Formats: sequence, C-alpha cells, structure tokens
Amino acid sequence: MSESAASLQSPPPAFDAEAFRAEFPILSREVYGKPLTYLDNAASSQKPRCVIDAMTYVMEMEYANVHRGLHFLSNAATQKYEDARASVARFLKAASSEEIVFTSGGTDAMNLVAAAYLEPRIEAGDEIILSVMEHHSNIVPWHFLRERHGAVLKWVPVTEAGALDMDAYRAAFSPRTKFVAMTHMSNVLGTALPGGEIVEIAHAHGAKVMLDGCQAAAHTPIDVRDLDVDFYILTGHKLFGPTGIGALYGKADLLAEMRPYRGGGEMIDAVTEDAVTYNEPPHRFEAGTPPIIEGIGLGAAVEFIMGLDREAAEAHEKALLAQATDRLRELNWVQIYGEDEGKGAILSFSVEGAHPHDVSQLLDRSGVAVRAGHHCCQPLMARLGVTATARASFAAYNTADDVERFIEGLVKAHSILG
Repeated sequence: MSESAASLQSPPPAFDAEAFRAEFPILSREVYGKPLTYLDNAASSQKPRCVIDAMTYVMEMEYANVHRGLHFLSNAATQKYEDARASVARFLKAASSEEIVFTSGGTDAMNLVAAAYLEPRIEAGDEIILSVMEHHSNIVPWHFLRERHGAVLKWVPVTEAGALDMDAYRAAFSPRTKFVAMTHMSNVLGTALPGGEIVEIAHAHGAKVMLDGCQAAAHTPIDVRDLDVDFYILTGHKLFGPTGIGALYGKADLLAEMRPYRGGGEMIDAVTEDAVTYNEPPHRFEAGTPPIIEGIGLGAAVEFIMGLDREAAEAHEKALLAQATDRLRELNWVQIYGEDEGKGAILSFSVEGAHPHDVSQLLDRSGVAVRAGHHCCQPLMARLGVTATARASFAAYNTADDVERFIEGLVKAHSILG
C-alpha cells in the first residue's frame, strides 16, 4: 500500500479529552455532591484558564479605553483589542481584519446586517429566504423588514431526518429574491447545512447570503473565502469565550457600501453642526466604547481553539454524539429529533409522557446540565409537532463518562416520572 493510500485509511489522531478538560476550572466542581456533567454547550460553553487569565490581566494591569488615547495603557489595550480582531480574521480565514466587525454578539451582528445592508435595498414584495430551523435571532430582524417594508419571507422546510430540503431551497428563488439568511448548523437538530452549496445557488440567482455560524464555528473549522459567503456570524460565548462579544464577517466591498448601524463615537470621521462623515469599516459599525475586555477574551478563545488539533477534537465530539445516540436508542421511551448524516454534536430528544422541563430538572439533581424548551426555534418546534425538547450538547471537553452519567440520570428521571 502506498503512503498516500495508507494515510487515507488511517483513523484521525486521538484527542486527549481529559487534558483538554483540565484547562477549564469550572469542570472540576461538583453540584449537589455529584461531578458536574455540563451538556449545555449549544447554549453557552465554559471558559478555559487562558481566556480567564487574559481578561483578568487586562482588568488588573492594562485597562484603558481604546483607539483615541495617547498614553501607555490606551496603546496597550488598543493593540490587544486589534490583535483580537486579527485573530478572529485568521479563525474565519478572512482576507483581512478589516472584514471583521466586533458586535455585542450573534444577535447584534444579524440585526446589523438587516439594518445596515438589506433595509436600504429592500422594497415591498422582495423576498428573503429562511429555513424553518432558524434561531429567533435569524428570524425576527427579517420580520422587521416584512412589517416595515413589505418584504416577503419564504421558508424552506426540513426533511424527516432533519436535513434542509435542498429541492425546496432551489425552488424558493424567484426574480424578487434579494437575500438568503440561514443557519450553518442547527442549534436544535445539529444539522450541518451545506454552506457552500447554499451560497452557490443563491449567487446564481443574484442574491446575497448570510450564514449564522454561532453553532458551526464551535464544532468545525470555517473558511469564509472558500464558502464565498457574503456575511458570516459568530458569537464568543459558544466558542469558550465571554458573553457580550461577537463578530460579523462581511466582504470588504459590501461593508464599504453599508450605512452605519448606530451613531456615536469612533464610527465618525468628522462631525459639524451641519453634517457628519463616517469612518471606514469596520469602525463605522462600532459606535461608542467597545467591549474591550470581552473582545480580548474572544481573541484569546479563538487562539486557544486554533491551537487545537481540530480534526481530532471534532472526531471526539462526533464519537460522543454517536455514543449518546446509540444509548438513547436503547430506551424505547425516548424520541430523538434530527438524525441527518454529518450532524454536529447536538442531541435533542423527548421522554414519553414527560415534559422536557421536568426531565431537565431531574437531570440537574444528578449533576447533569442540559437545556429544555423551544430553544428559540418555535417554527422548528411547530414542524416537529412539539412545543419543546430536551437537548444535550457536547464540547471537546466532554467525555464518555459524561455520556454515561447523562444516560444514568435520564433513566433515573424516567423512573421518577413514571
């Protein structure tokens, strides 16, 4: 066998989950006298020591406002803040850090695209294509355009397995289609959407595309240039980083065409009593004092992730998902939602005869943290015929023992709920 053939057949390298787990101080604690089994990563991931230390150091030793100060501390904080922007650009494989706009999170970034890019270009009857898998953050801003400007929202369904119906997607386009806004990975089903194909089809119809990568970026490497996507969204708190910080990637030519989103300091070039001129992107979209400490924390988080063997980490997450899925299939009183091939490490389920909130609360008493509710995806819940699900979501710091504690807690909860 040739060396190249052998490499194609070799398994992915092993991932040392225990060593990785040790980087996260909170995972060593107990709750209710039991080891913490944290399976709520799709809502928010835990923070490694390097992120905590980076943010602490800024607060203790280098804090000042950024960009306009001339003193030592301001220069130091500005350098680290802009270094963080460059880190996010590398993380997304963007052409330049000038294509990265810092926002207060994924929701803010999506609202920015709706208000600064699409709203000036939308007319009554123009169409925006969404999937029924979207998080409310990627629904409500487009409803604003429907309410205020007469935009038409067109919804692409999912298959029984939870995949995007690509035939329906292709059929959704018309000469009035202006924009496509879709998740890159469902926060409920774990479905990994074919981002490149979605973009290619839309561009063939003259439509621009925004992908919500808040889940996908946490599980798999992203290359915005390879995707050829117009806008890409991520949020810090699902990437081992802090809350209150996210990022919008936008192609440079599109950002240059966009009007400001908010007014204030930093986003201006000059202000007089009679006129205002605006700064260049990305600062045009960053009015006021930015989330300095959080931005630096996000930079530390993505550098931390880029230091991993991401292939091995992703394979480890997929192995945990397979283990948990197989174990749930052994329980004839559990229903799993979303089993599309290639899905991310997100597992939504229900227990026969029990409300997901009750299941979650009983799991919590076993030290197992899962999420329960509609997960800000009510159109998808309607498609699934439920009002809520329970959801276990895995990160690279989870282990096979976490999966077994989850199953043991679920069996115990079922016995209590009858």
